Amino acid sequence: MAELSAEQLDVDALLADPTTRIIVCCGAGGVGKTTTAAALGVRSAEVHGRRTVVLTIDPARRLAQSMGLSELDNTPRQVKGIDGGNGGELHAMMLDMKRTFDEVVQQHTTPQRAAEIFANPFYQAMSSTFAGTQEYMAMEKLGQLRAGDEWDLIVVDTPPSRSALDFLDAPARLSRFLDGRMLRLLLAPARSGRSMFSLVTASFGLFSRTVQKVLGAQLLTDLSGFVAALDSMFGGFRHRADETYRILQDPQTAFLLVAAPERDAVREAAYFAERLVAERMPLAGLVLNRMHRSAVAELTSEQSEAAAAALAAAGDQEMTADALRVHAGLMRQTEREVRVAAAFTDQFPAVPAVAVAAQPADVHDVDGLRTIGALLAG
Repeated sequence: MAELSAEQLDVDALLADPTTRIIVCCGAGGVGKTTTAAALGVRSAEVHGRRTVVLTIDPARRLAQSMGLSELDNTPRQVKGIDGGNGGELHAMMLDMKRTFDEVVQQHTTPQRAAEIFANPFYQAMSSTFAGTQEYMAMEKLGQLRAGDEWDLIVVDTPPSRSALDFLDAPARLSRFLDGRMLRLLLAPARSGRSMFSLVTASFGLFSRTVQKVLGAQLLTDLSGFVAALDSMFGGFRHRADETYRILQDPQTAFLLVAAPERDAVREAAYFAERLVAERMPLAGLVLNRMHRSAVAELTSEQSEAAAAALAAAGDQEMTADALRVHAGLMRQTEREVRVAAAFTDQFPAVPAVAVAAQPADVHDVDGLRTIGALLAG
C-alpha cells in the first residue's frame, strides 16, 4: 500500500489506556464508520479486557446485524461470541430518542407531572420528531452512560458528520431555545398564575387575537401547558448538556475521524477536524477505510505497463500481460488514494492516521469485526 504522509495512529495504545473512557467515531455517511465503531468495541473487549459499550446514533441497523443481534434498543445488550478470556465484555445499544426523553422526564419530575407531560400533544411531537431532539438526547444518553461508571469504555457511533456537528451543538442550541423570547413569553403566564390568553391579550391585544385565530385556542393552550410542565426541568436540561459537553472536551475522550479515500469524505473529515480544533475537542486520529494495496508494491504502474506492452509486442504470454495491466491499474488507484488522503494529512500533519485495507466482502459478523480490529491496530 502506498504510504500516508502522517504519523501512524496506535489504536491499541488508545484502547488499552485506562484513562480513555469515551471514543467518538464521526465522519461522512458510507465510509465504514459504524463498522469501525463496532470493531473498536470488539477489540477493546477481547484484546484489552475492557467492559465496553457501543452506542449508535445512526438510524441504520448495521451495527446490530454485524454483532449478530436481532435488534438494538435503548438498553445495552450483551454481544454473544465475544472472547472474554481477558475479562472483557461487549454490549451494544441504539439511541431511542423518545424513550430517552421519557426517562429524563420520569427521573426529574413527579409521576403526576410526568403523566401530564406525556399526554401533551406538543411533547409527543417534540420527543419524536423535533429538529435537534435526537442530538440532545444523544448527549443525555452519553451523560447517563458515563455517570453510571459501569463502563470502562464507551464507543459512540454518530450520524454522518454534518449531523454529528449537531451532536456537538446540542447544548448551545438548547440554551438558545430556553433563553428565547417566545419561550419566555409562554412561560410568563404559568409563572404568574394567570391564563395564557388573559396575559397575552392584556399585553399584546391584536397580536394575541391574530395568533389565536391562526393557531386556535386549544393549540395555544396545549403549547402553554407543555412549556409550563417542562419549566421546572429546563435548568436540569441545560446543566446536564453542559456537563456532557465538558466531558467531550476532557482528555478522557478521544475523537476518531473516519473517512474513505474519496474527495468528499476527506473534505468532510477536514471540516470536522477544524471544528474539533476550534472547540478544543481531543482529536485522536484519522481512520482511512477501504484503502487498496498490492502484494508487490515495489512494481510500479509504469513498470507494469511497459512489461505488458513488451509481452504484447512479442505476441507471447497474453495472460501475464493482462495480469500486469491489472496490477498497473491497482497501483494507479493506490497512488490516487494517497493523494486524496494528503488533502487531510497535509492540512493536519500532527493528526496520526491509520489505513485499513479494502475487504473483499462487507462485514456482517463478529469474525469480520475482529479482522477490521486487527487492521486498525496495524
